[in-house]
This record gives sequence, C-alpha cells and structure tokens, in this order.
Amino acid sequence: MIPKIATREAYGKTLVKLGQDNPDIVVLDADLSKSTTTHLFAKEFPERFFECGIAEQNMMGIAAGMAAAGKVPFASTFAVFATSRCFDQIRVSIAQPRLNVKIVASHGGITVGEDGASHHAIEDLSLMCSLPGFNVIVPADAIETAQAVMAAARLRGPFYIRCGRPPVPLVHDENYEFILGKARTMREGPDATIIAIGIMVEAALKAAADLVHEGIGCRVLNMSTLKPLDIDAVLCAARDTGAIVTAEEHLLQGGLGSAVAQVVAEENPVPMAFIAIRDAYSKSGRPDELLQQHNLTPEAVAQAVRNVVARKKRS
Repeated sequence: MIPKIATREAYGKTLVKLGQDNPDIVVLDADLSKSTTTHLFAKEFPERFFECGIAEQNMMGIAAGMAAAGKVPFASTFAVFATSRCFDQIRVSIAQPRLNVKIVASHGGITVGEDGASHHAIEDLSLMCSLPGFNVIVPADAIETAQAVMAAARLRGPFYIRCGRPPVPLVHDENYEFILGKARTMREGPDATIIAIGIMVEAALKAAADLVHEGIGCRVLNMSTLKPLDIDAVLCAARDTGAIVTAEEHLLQGGLGSAVAQVVAEENPVPMAFIAIRDAYSKSGRPDELLQQHNLTPEAVAQAVRNVVARKKRS
C-alpha cells in the first residue's frame, strides 16, 4: 500500500533540517503552529521562532523586515489567511522590493473539508501568481514538498508554497529531484496530455491508467511550479499530443488552467478542457465529498480527456 503523508507534515520536518544547517533561518506563525507544523521548528529552535498571534498582516511585515536584515524568514498560516487577508502587505512589503520571504501556507484548497467555505483557499494561487517576481509552487506529495521547501531556502526571492491538510499518497520516489520552473513527466502517452498540480496529480495518474483500457494514451505532467511556468513543457505537450486537460484544486479563473491556456493560445492552439472549481464557493463536508461535488475526480479528468481527443479527431 502506498503511504499517505500530509504535505504540511513534510514542511514542518524539513524546517527542522534547514534550521540545523542554516542559522539564518527564522520561522513565523500566526497562532496555528500545530496545524501548520511549524511547532516542530519552535521546539528545536525557540529563539528563532516568532509567534505573531492572530495578526497575519503584521506577520508579513515582520517577515519582510527580517529578510531586509539578512535573515531567511518562513512565514506560515492557513492559505486563506496568508493570501486573502495579507494581500496588500505581501504586495507592498514583499513583492515590490522582491524580498527573500518564503510564505508556506497549509490547508490549501477545499480538502480543508469540514472547516467550511471561510477556510477553503480557492483563490490563493490566482492572487499569488498575479504578483511580479513571486515563485508559486504547489507540491503533489510529501517528497516534493520537502524538496520544494529546501529549494526555496536556497534560492533568493519571494516564494509561495501551498500545502494541504489531509494525508495524500506519495506519487514520487526518493530519486525525485525538484527543479524550480520545470514540470515532471509522470507518464508518457501520444493522444493527450493531462497537466496537473497538487492532489490532482494523483487523480491525473489514475485517469491515465484507466484510459489505457480504452486505447487512449496520456502524457501526465506534474506542473508543481505554477510560476514560473514551464512553457517548453506546455508547448511540447501541445505539439506532441495535440490535446490538453488541466486539473487543479482551485478556481478556474487565474490558476493552472488560465496559465496553460494563455501559452497554448499564443503559441500552438489545440483542444483544451479544464478540471477546476467553477465560479462557486464550497460548503462544509468531508474532503472526498467536496471533491466529488466539484468534479475534481479521476473520472472527471478521464471524461475531459475523452472530450478533447474527440475534438482533436474532428479538427
């Protein structure tokens, strides 16, 4: 059985390793350190952990000041608070001066579940991708999360990394290497490409495996770096397979689908379909129920592939 590990757990453990190696690493949280798992760093390095309380905007300002002073700050809270509540502070204090702040947010998407619409971050990626100079990463599993966090610590500039609440299966092995701005080819196929991020990478792989029995071969790309987007991988997919489906746990507007569609429309138009949340807020419920409600399932991905392949054949 494939083990399941929450990406937020991988973040907390990786912070401890980074703290051991780099004395300039500091961590800030907004009264949610157990949920974001930054409490692991706080236990090991209490003098480098800063509990900011329920004052997320202030936390971003403090992180900016620490970065300006030469520290490498990791600022964490729930994704909905880190982005929606703090957008002005991030824009003015971090993005415009391009400070070396790493925002790693947990509880992204609708798989927050029973906490309800107020806590479902479904606009966060569009907000962060709109900021010039920001790197935006959505890891698919714990292995990729650990490597993405290490890369963020090593590379200069502002980062937003979206983690999730529930445990998710590993889709990578220990030989995986995260490279900022590069998509990972998870499987090959000639008939269509599924480009996915986060938990939807597993759904894409399941859909591709099922479609093999229908004679449809799918390339699957894990586009974990949403910004900067791997434009070459998108264009190769358009040229090689002639049809693309994107899959994301986010609103359709401003996320993965929008970014890929812009590249495809400008350079090599092909039939496309989009698996995403369609202009609606969610409700309180179990994660599996909410994913089903919003058609974020392997079955929905597979049907979207059938549709774009049929359109490709008619063109």
